[in-house]
Amino acid sequence: MKAVVFHDIGDIRLDDVAEPQLKESTDAIIRITTSAICGTDLHFVRGTVPGMRPGTILGHEAVGVVEELGKDVRNFNVGDRVVVPSTIACGYCSYCRAGYFAQCDNINPHGKQGGTSFYGGPEPTGAFDGLQAEKARIPFAAVNLFKLPDQVSDDQAILLSDIFPTAYFGAELADIKPGHSVAVFGCGPVGMFAIISAQLMDAGRVFAIDDRPDRLDAARAQGAEVINFSEEDPVEKIRELTGGIGVDCAIDAVGVDAECPHGHHGQSADDFKEERDQVAPEQNPDGELWQPGRAPSQSLRWATEALAKAGTLSIIGVYPPNDTTFPIGLAMNRNLTVRMGNCNHRKYIPKLIKYVQSGAVNTTQVLKQDEPMHGVLDAYGEFDTRQPGWLKVAITP
Repeated sequence: MKAVVFHDIGDIRLDDVAEPQLKESTDAIIRITTSAICGTDLHFVRGTVPGMRPGTILGHEAVGVVEELGKDVRNFNVGDRVVVPSTIACGYCSYCRAGYFAQCDNINPHGKQGGTSFYGGPEPTGAFDGLQAEKARIPFAAVNLFKLPDQVSDDQAILLSDIFPTAYFGAELADIKPGHSVAVFGCGPVGMFAIISAQLMDAGRVFAIDDRPDRLDAARAQGAEVINFSEEDPVEKIRELTGGIGVDCAIDAVGVDAECPHGHHGQSADDFKEERDQVAPEQNPDGELWQPGRAPSQSLRWATEALAKAGTLSIIGVYPPNDTTFPIGLAMNRNLTVRMGNCNHRKYIPKLIKYVQSGAVNTTQVLKQDEPMHGVLDAYGEFDTRQPGWLKVAITP
């Protein structure tokens, strides 16, 4: 079968690979009908999140059809349409039972301290082959698949695999209450759904910060008050628009690639690889992958500064484990609450399916491109350099 395979930083290929097989009685095999490219995939391709194992199939978002079931998967039938939660869980450990599916004690082969496991990620997360393929093996399928109603299309459902749940999780972490003012840093697909989620929680005002005209236009169409950080200081503008107070809640929906090393935007994976290779050995004695921005990412600092005193910061943008910088002094001295983490997708998907099924949320307004599998590498290039109109990309095997 065809799959998008990671070979090296800046080097991904559409390869022929073996079809997945059932390994455990709790597995399922699905035929993927729609997958997607995520900004997190770009972190791996760029090398800003290290540890990718060559040969790993990329992708952690998928909608598909069940083709084969292990004998202990008792809640699905062959032929069921399903959406796949991006993070993987066992469903029975104490963390899963408490709703912390992203911190499952059993799924990560590196043990209880291994952390979140998801499809198509670095070696410390499993590594589990990803979902940008024609078929995939789903472990603990009884809890890592959701049956889709007939009224929910693939284009609607693919945003339920990761993007919408992550954004809703971020809005929940931000502790948004009716009437609150909220700043969302980054108007990519997660940021767009963070705006939508804040509105579902009855936020009073939502500010959207980015510098891409097409993304700012999309945020404005959602009713957000947009701020172009290339044209004005976002912290000063937020304070000005809030009577000098700042916002009650801020969401960092960007992560490690928020600030390019030399202030450039729209760099490609090849640009990142070239700059990493230019780092002198004495600056990188442990052979670790080069990391941009040893100082806190710009979006993280802006989010911290834009908050009102005693406000709440939610961090859902991806940061690698070896990123150790944060404006702790500023946050502490302003009595900020900081909450962050990987999304517990399975916790949110049932509720969000109902929002989509009822028509309360139109997820397809964020899905801007739909590409066939044979065009996936070109799609990666367009998405990587943030070309206009490439907000979210679905891939059809």
